[in-house]
Amino acid sequence: MSDFSKALSVTASGLRAQAARLTHVSENISNADTPGYRRKTVSFEAVRDLDSDVSQVEVGRIGLDRSELENIYDPSHPLADESGHYEGSNVDLMIELSDAREAQRTYEANLKMFDQTRQMSASLMDLLRR
Repeated sequence: MSDFSKALSVTASGLRAQAARLTHVSENISNADTPGYRRKTVSFEAVRDLDSDVSQVEVGRIGLDRSELENIYDPSHPLADESGHYEGSNVDLMIELSDAREAQRTYEANLKMFDQTRQMSASLMDLLRR
């Protein structure tokens, strides 16, 4: 496997990992008002490909945030108990928005590296044709 292929492989794994992260962040945002919903967290793992001798990033275990659920008072809600309370979600929109911004910027950085590698490979092919 050439160095260009290795670089493309590494950046592609970063793109896949950040896309998965954005998927879970969007799920968290869309379920922010869902009673009993627990925020999903994404972890990443470095995986070494023995065939190509390249380390890549992969999405690890998807976890649930075990912080306390918000206790909401609304006696008219169908899930409310005798005291008029029910459990909301533990999604904090500010945290989710900052996670989305970080994932977006990391995705863009990986995309830029992918494009740079592709351009270098094309330039090398042009030089070799001369």
